[in-house]
Amino acid sequence: MKKKIFLVATLAFLAIQGVSAQYNILNAKSPEEIGVKTEDQKAYDNNKPLEYGFIDDRDILWSRMVWEKIVLDERVNFPLYYPIDTAHIGKERRSLYDVLAKNIKNGNIENLYTDDYFTGKVSFDDVQEGLVKIDTADTGYEQYNAGEPISPEYIDTTEITSYDVKEYRIKGLWYFDKRQGELKYRMIAICPVVPDVNFLDADEPDLIEPFWIYIPDAREVLNKAMVFNDKNTAKPISFDHLLNARHFGAYMYKEENVYQDRKITEYIPENALMQLLESDRIKEKIRDFELDQWQY
Repeated sequence: MKKKIFLVATLAFLAIQGVSAQYNILNAKSPEEIGVKTEDQKAYDNNKPLEYGFIDDRDILWSRMVWEKIVLDERVNFPLYYPIDTAHIGKERRSLYDVLAKNIKNGNIENLYTDDYFTGKVSFDDVQEGLVKIDTADTGYEQYNAGEPISPEYIDTTEITSYDVKEYRIKGLWYFDKRQGELKYRMIAICPVVPDVNFLDADEPDLIEPFWIYIPDAREVLNKAMVFNDKNTAKPISFDHLLNARHFGAYMYKEENVYQDRKITEYIPENALMQLLESDRIKEKIRDFELDQWQY
């Protein structure tokens, strides 16, 4: 009965989300009216993320923290990567990186962390050092030395964009809820992985983790940003729903372990195939725990 109620609530939530594909597109009398909500739509709209249910620590029979990579070269992850060029596309479609970067700049996402353990916070200005590079041409330096203001054409600004994002790294907890008798997953944090802007022209630039975001801090933002739905463009889903429902492809690169949470690459170096097999082994170990609960 509870599962049936949850299913109905989920379908209702998706139906509400689907209304936000392109508001008023069939009733608009001019292009300017496309995307403008009517008063009835505003009253009907319930644009809040579905709240997490309270989980008592005593109800967690078993848990395992894992870290995964979402590689954006994989087709299943394209909704997170595209669009990378927003000059000729509607404002309702943005990549995940654009959504995060915009809301970090305008202050909707306030807390940025230096690592996935949230040991320290990093400011927006500090983040910019690895994402934006400003070069001045020799002519600009001549103007500066002469006491003149530097002309804008002599200042070259390079900025990391959605095009440069290689992958996302996520931290999440798999746990067995003994009250409901099932294995569940809760995403804890996410981090975009990009090349260092200072070495962007290198053949193989070093990849950096500019900041980590605590997922509950960003759910309001992620819920308002829609993802392109290739199967039905009339009913897009939000980034919040996509991430929490795990509608992406990922592989584990680290699990919680006694060896100071060492990465797979630390004990299986320079062997991509064996690293992938080890990732699958960890995944199967987690899945098997749930199956083992029902074997007598």
